[in-house]
Order: sequence, then structure tokens, then C-alpha cells
Amino acid sequence: MCGIVGVVAHTPVNQLLYDGLLLLQHRGQDAAGIVTSQGPMFHTYKGPGYVRDVFRTRNMRELVGNTGIAHCRYPTAGSAFSDLESQPFYVNSPFGVTLGHNGNLTNSEALKRELWELDFRHVNTNSDSEVLLNVLALELERAAQHHRLDPDAIFRAVAGVHRRCRGAYAVVAMIAGYGMLAFRDPFGIRPLIIGTNEAMGGREYLVASESVALEPLGFSVLRDVAPGEAIFVDQTGGFHSRQCADNPTLNPCLFEYVYLARPDSVIDGTSVYESRLRMGGALAKQIRGIPEAADIDVVIPIPDSSRPSALELANRLGLMYREGFVKNRYIGRTFIMPGQAMRKKSVRQKLNPIGMEFKDKVVLLVDDSIVRGTTSREIVQMARDAGARKVYFASASPPVRYPNVYGIDMPNQRELVATGRSEAEIATEIGADLLVYQRLDALKDAVRETNPALTSFEASCFDGKYITGDITPEYLSQLAADRDESRGEGDGDRAHESSPALS
Repeated sequence: MCGIVGVVAHTPVNQLLYDGLLLLQHRGQDAAGIVTSQGPMFHTYKGPGYVRDVFRTRNMRELVGNTGIAHCRYPTAGSAFSDLESQPFYVNSPFGVTLGHNGNLTNSEALKRELWELDFRHVNTNSDSEVLLNVLALELERAAQHHRLDPDAIFRAVAGVHRRCRGAYAVVAMIAGYGMLAFRDPFGIRPLIIGTNEAMGGREYLVASESVALEPLGFSVLRDVAPGEAIFVDQTGGFHSRQCADNPTLNPCLFEYVYLARPDSVIDGTSVYESRLRMGGALAKQIRGIPEAADIDVVIPIPDSSRPSALELANRLGLMYREGFVKNRYIGRTFIMPGQAMRKKSVRQKLNPIGMEFKDKVVLLVDDSIVRGTTSREIVQMARDAGARKVYFASASPPVRYPNVYGIDMPNQRELVATGRSEAEIATEIGADLLVYQRLDALKDAVRETNPALTSFEASCFDGKYITGDITPEYLSQLAADRDESRGEGDGDRAHESSPALS
């Protein structure tokens, strides 16, 4: 999962891009990069770390130009972080193209071989995003007329990308001397939205992973980029768009609404915050029918993304809602810790219970999801140590039983706590007296109720149905092997941890 931003304006865009990355910091904290364009020349700066740590005033001064793209990076499935994989990537042939990508190509290895053996293009890193960049550059070369590009040729090139690439991809790119290009995979798995601003020089355009990056920067939402659609804005601000895929369908990732996106974002016409409220309402309806849960004294969220669900759940059940944990926002993500003991210590440092909210009470803890179970187990034990008489646990999402291959870094299937276990067995594994999971149909309804036009979702981590149709057991086995080789013990409980500003 990553955050991408692209801007075509009439004034320098370096500050806009920097501010846009700050607003999308929750989508990736391992690296950040900005590329701006002044005529045919690109100006680039990128590096590892949080946005605020990567860029200094001297770097920003060198990022001149009125067009630019930016990226904040989080590793995708099976990958390990390398400074060389900071984005945006750049290739100088045929036109000079720079690209930032959110998602994951599921056929990147096959494409890499094709690029080397048939197209004589060299990919220098293990990043599928560099593969995608080279495919785009090759398709631009094939679509160009007399070594020149126009919008029609650019859209033909994107259609070629759709034919060759599989998986999830939301992309922002710049073509030297031409303008900014943005496009979305034909299944619409990863989000992409476009906004406009009326400036003195004319209309300006901004594309981003989430709507939260638009309005704070002075842009109003125009619309979501459709699945398979490409947007091209030339250097004068001319706007062009075209559907470039055959039979595109909208299947947004359910995990965006559960956890990944900021609550104040609207993705594909659906409010993330309202969706999470409805998730809580659906959980409340389910818990109301469980006789063993009739003795709950207090509802406590696991900070921070589960708060809307926990609040609505408490309201629907007429129970007290309390903040029982204080989060230290300056502790690193638990999954990068080298051993189990270190991960446990980190969880204890990250969250601290407020004893008075637990002592002698039957507590219902609410979290957005349970992935590995390590963090959940530690939190349940903290609640007991703080004096809770009983500890119940509710997840706003269904059991995570399958790895995500579309751009969310999750553990191997054998590391997922729900693999091969019933709900009662999972409750025993995390130490809870009772465990309640959201039903998948209820989760889909919670998201769909805010936008009935959403008829289908990408929900593979819950149901094992991979919408691109190309995921085999052999692919998943290789993914697990790659992960074991690159990450040792793998992640902690969560798919990732949010930024200090957000969580």
C-alpha cells in the first residue's frame, strides 16, 4: 500500500506535493519521493523515512516546475524495503518517463522476463513498480507516431499496459515535455481520485490516492478515476480522459474501508467514516443476539481506526464507551521487530491501559481486524492485568484467512491466526473469553449502504477469491517463500501501522 499524488498547476507545485504526501502519510512510511517537471527536465528527490524527515528546505528549492508527482512507499506483498526502491522511478527511453504506483502486479516476474528477453529492457530492482514503468515506456514507444506523442497515442499505450499487466495498480506518471498521466487498473482495486482548482492562470488538476489530499490543498473533488480509465493533463492544463480497458468493473478493496484509508476520506463515492460507523452497527446487531455477551459493562476501542465502529456499537447497545488505552505515537511498527519477545515488548510500549476503565469490569474490546493475533493477544492480557473481570473481543472485519496480493503487505497464510482455526479456537489463541467477528456479507452491506452503486468488492483476504483470476496455489507458495527469505519472521498483528498523525 502506498500513497500517490500528481499535480498540474500554473505555479510551482513542490509545496503542494509535499503537503499532499503529509496528508497521505498513513499510506506509507518507509520512503517518500517527489519529481517535478520544468519543460523537458525532471527534478527528483527521494529517500527512506517519513515525509517530514526526507525533505529539507534545500531539497525543496531544487524541485522546480509547475507539474509534478509524489509517492510515499510501503512495501507490497512479499517484498523487502530497499533504498533503491523509493519512488517515483524514472526511465529515460523513449521519452523520459517517471512513475509512482500504488498496488501490486501479480505477473511481474513474467513481465520482467519478457522485458529482458524480448524487449531488451533492463529492470534494476525487485520492485514491480519498475516493471510497470518499463511496460508503460515500451507501450508509449509503440504507440508514438514519428517519435511524437498525442493524447490518442498515450491512451493506446495505457490500453497496452492493461493488456499486459495483471493485479492492482493506481498510477501517476509524467512524460517529459508532455504532461501528467494517471490511470487505474481495470478492476478498480486501488483508489484514485481527481480534483480541480480555479486559479488565476486557469484550471489546475490534482490526482491522489484519497480525497483527503484534495480539499486541504484547495482542490474540489471532480470525480473518482474509473477502473481502466486514463487521465492525461498536458503542460498547458488541457484535460483529456479515455476508457482504455475492455469490460472494466469496479471492485474496491474492502480493507481500504476497514483500516487502510483515513476516516475523513471518500473512496468511490463512499464515506470511510460512515462505513466504519455502519460496521459498528452491524456488530452491535450480531452481539445483541449472543446471550453470553449480555453482561458487557464497557466498550473500549483499540486505537485508532476502530473508534468509529466501537462508538456506534456502544451507542446501539446502550453501553458505556470509554477510551481505555493511551497510544504512544513515537514507537516503531511492531512487525519490524526481529523476534517475538521484542514484538511483545513493543506492543506494551505502544499501548498503555487506563486501569480505572478495566478494574472489575466485563470489557468488550473492539478492533478493526485481527491478522496475526500477536498484538490482540498482548492487548487482551493487558486488559486482564489492568483488572478486567472478563475480556470479550470484537473485530469489525471477518477473519483474515488468506494473503493479500494486491498491494497490502500481510503475513503468509500459515502465520494468519485464523488459518485452520474456528472462532472459538481463535478466541483461545488470543486469550479472550468471547470473540465476535463481523460477517462478510454484513461488512459489504456496511460499505454499500453509503453508496448502493458499489455492487462488488475485492475481498480476497477474507474469502480467498482473487478477482484477477490469475492467482494459483503455486503463486501463493512462491509469495510465502519470497517473504520468508526477505523478512525472516515477518509481520506483527496488523497489516501495517498507521502514521503518528493518524494511526
